[in-house]
Formats: sequence, structure tokens, C-alpha cells
Amino acid sequence: MSEHRARKRFGQHFLHDAEIIDRLVRSVAPRDGETVVEIGPGQGALTFPLLEQVAHLTVVELDRDLIGRLRDQVPEDRLTIHQSDALRFDFTALAGQGPLRVVGNLPYNISTPLIFHLLAQTGAIADMTFMLQKEVVERLTAAPGGKDYGRLSVMVQYHCQADYLFPVPPGAFQPPPKVDSAVVRLIPYARPPWPADDPAWLSRLVAQAFSQRRKAIRNSLKTLIAPEVFDTAGIDPGLRPDHLSVADYVTLANATAPKPGPGTTKEPTP
Repeated sequence: MSEHRARKRFGQHFLHDAEIIDRLVRSVAPRDGETVVEIGPGQGALTFPLLEQVAHLTVVELDRDLIGRLRDQVPEDRLTIHQSDALRFDFTALAGQGPLRVVGNLPYNISTPLIFHLLAQTGAIADMTFMLQKEVVERLTAAPGGKDYGRLSVMVQYHCQADYLFPVPPGAFQPPPKVDSAVVRLIPYARPPWPADDPAWLSRLVAQAFSQRRKAIRNSLKTLIAPEVFDTAGIDPGLRPDHLSVADYVTLANATAPKPGPGTTKEPTP
């Protein structure tokens, strides 16, 4: 079988370091009978070790050449392949046998929009373990007050417990990327620690705040929040967006969420 060349348009960097692969699979610790879904199986670096742990695996892959290779190597009763763009894929449709355990070495060029896509489907997901650009993992797990803390941090941490697991050097991939990577685990909350009355409004408010992250929130949020609301909520309006906790944003959102009128429906989140 001829060698598959990594395609830049798909953001392909194939994992090949056996030690890193083993550590990632042990971090997932899949059990037979669970619904395990791999995003972007590529050449099967994670696929085959996962299949040593479970009798059946579902994968979502866009590259038809790679799909053909996987079909040649794994029987259909053990591997279900969905030829699809993960950014448009309905993961909830796979959750008939129980909540999904999602894993993948995600392409850097789609990682952030893909995570937002998955956040909208967390009701069907038990956990997600991803290898991502280290910078993205640092943003996912950042605490308020640092340069890495932003919209992605707030919305992911609203929906999930986010844990930085371990770093991955460029040499673990072929071809090696120009950046370091890391592995993160996201565990969706059955109920967020700080429930928002309207998650879609929370998402809009957070996006607006960080669209002008160098401004005080009294300025970046002035079109959404009246000055007196900050006093009522006990939040300093002179703070910049990156100094508010997830709980602070939920407090502001709950104090200002529009009341739906008769016959209206809430927009999806996030």
C-alpha cells in the first residue's frame, strides 16, 4: 500500500510516537460496550490501539483515501466509518447506545470551531479527550487574569470540567508541526455549577465582552448591560473581560437575559 501524503488543506499531522499513543489511550481508558467515537482517525494511529480495548469503534473522517485504507484493514462489524466533515456532523445521532466518549487528534485549523460545535451537543457526550495545539489547550484550561483566558475558556468551562493532561512534542507527529501540542480532557456537566437562565444569552454576552478585551466591561458591554446592573451584581465595571470568572459572567447574564415573549424560542447554544 503506497504511503499517504499528509494533506495541508485537511491540517493533517499523523501521530506516530508509540509512547504518546499509549499514554493517550490509557487516559481515555475505553471499556468494551461504551460508544467510543474517534474524530479524524487518519492512518489509524489511535484507531488500532482503541480497537484493542473495545469490540466496536465509530470514526468520523473526511479524507476518502484514508477511509479506503481503514476499510481494507478493519472489518465492518468492528469499525463504523462516517465520511463527513466533523464540523457539520450530528454527534447526537450516535448516542442511541449511551453517551459518547469522543477522542481525537484534532486538526489545528478547525479545533476551536469544532469544540464549539461539540459544546452544542454535550447532552449526548460523556467526555472528550483531544490532542490539540498546546496554545489551544492552555486557553481551554486558563484561569481568569491571564493572557490565555478568553471567550473559549469561559464557554468551555461553563459547559465542562477542563483538565490539561500532558504535553506532546512536535516530533510525535509526521510531518512535525511547527507548534507544541497537548492533551486535554473535557467532561460535560450534567448541570453547570453556575446555571445560566439563557445559555444563548450568556454566549452572546461573553462574545461581546471579549470582542474588545482591552476595554473595561462597562464599555465593551454598554450596549447589553445598564451601568446599575454591575452594582446590583457586585461586579466592578472597571474590570477587563479577562478578569471575570465564569460565575461572574453567569451572574451578569442572569441579571440581563431578555424575557422571551409568547411563542418565542431560545436560540441554540453556545
